Amino acid sequence: MTLAQAVVAGAERAELEHLDVPSAYRAAHLRKEEVGTFDQHDADKDVRRTIHVGEVPMPELAADEVLVAVMASAINFNTVWSAMFEPIPTFAFLERFGRADPRHDLPTHVLGSDASGVIVRTGAAVRRWRPGDRVVTSPAYVDGEDPVIQHDGMLAADLRAWGFETNFGGLADFAVVKATQLLPKPRHLSWEEAACNMLCASTAYRMLVGERGARMKQGDVVLLWGATGGLGGYGVQLVRNGGGIPVGVVSSQGKADLLRRMGCAHVVDRSQFEDLTDEKSWRRLGAEVRRQVGEDPAIVFEHTGRETFGASVYVARRGGSVVTCGSSSGYAHEYDNRHLWMKLKRIIGSHGANYQECHEVNRLISLGLIHPTLSAVYPLTETGEAARAVQLNQHVGKVGVLALAPGEHLGIEDHELRERIGEDRLGLFRTR
Repeated sequence: MTLAQAVVAGAERAELEHLDVPSAYRAAHLRKEEVGTFDQHDADKDVRRTIHVGEVPMPELAADEVLVAVMASAINFNTVWSAMFEPIPTFAFLERFGRADPRHDLPTHVLGSDASGVIVRTGAAVRRWRPGDRVVTSPAYVDGEDPVIQHDGMLAADLRAWGFETNFGGLADFAVVKATQLLPKPRHLSWEEAACNMLCASTAYRMLVGERGARMKQGDVVLLWGATGGLGGYGVQLVRNGGGIPVGVVSSQGKADLLRRMGCAHVVDRSQFEDLTDEKSWRRLGAEVRRQVGEDPAIVFEHTGRETFGASVYVARRGGSVVTCGSSSGYAHEYDNRHLWMKLKRIIGSHGANYQECHEVNRLISLGLIHPTLSAVYPLTETGEAARAVQLNQHVGKVGVLALAPGEHLGIEDHELRERIGEDRLGLFRTR
């Protein structure tokens, strides 16, 4: 029996420790030789051309790392950026990282910033985790000896996004992570449900709830762009749970219906606003929000970037905040600065989440207070197709990928909690 087969069969710790770690493993990866695949003028940089699934060499573990047998993973937009080689090829990250840790500077880049699975090996310095533990991974890869992480790991000078700025990510049969990325797998979730949460849910938590974000309070009106997307689906849940008033912006009637089933009563149809770079559209958007909830948003949840940022700055209330974690429609933002300074608004930059924030989110998920936004699942062999669906915005919520798990709906341990929550809530994004 191989190590992978033993994990799938549910082997105990002693057997996992006895079996040999393979010298190579199956992974979704990029190839350095293909960095020039796309021309800057290409209208369609189809990620299926650059994402490959095949054997890559198994790295050695550092003392503070663990080897996880990956049961399932998920697609994030950083996988799409990586496969498009934008804004810069990720091999530049690996080369720079390789000066400190040569293991990562390879001609292949294993992608993926989410995973659920089983620990099969631990480094010599790992104390809290053992082979056989079922875990999910958080995406922040930081140096545990940097003093600033005692304050906020996201301020660490060498902060890296695992599987994006590092190698050996989660879209594979095995993954290498630091012990400080590990959290217990929620017992009531399947492997694919557990794998889809941490990057987006923790990012949304830091943006909205964490003390370094917008610090939402009860009664705050929160406008959320892409409210049924990977980030927005968790943002809406966090706003509702915290006593806020979510106003979700979506682009179709189907997504509007999904929002209402989530309990988001206030929905804005983005298609009503033809050009969101024009101030007339900003005014109409602000008027629509006031018509529905009676006031301007205290917080605007931003991640789309260039297409919406001017509107976000405009519609936030006097003294309100725009909290941003990304720019999926473009990094070069334009907005009228008068609406910022004259109305005392704030722009808050937010990136990922530190280990404590990830712990808080995982606790909420484990208690059944935040639910997965999984909408579709692909096998690892079709990672390119899964990433393509995200690239074309053909999805809602999160897109999962099965690695070693032989099928869906496996890995559930707490059936009682699952029954109390209800399959309709846990599978809401899959029943649209």
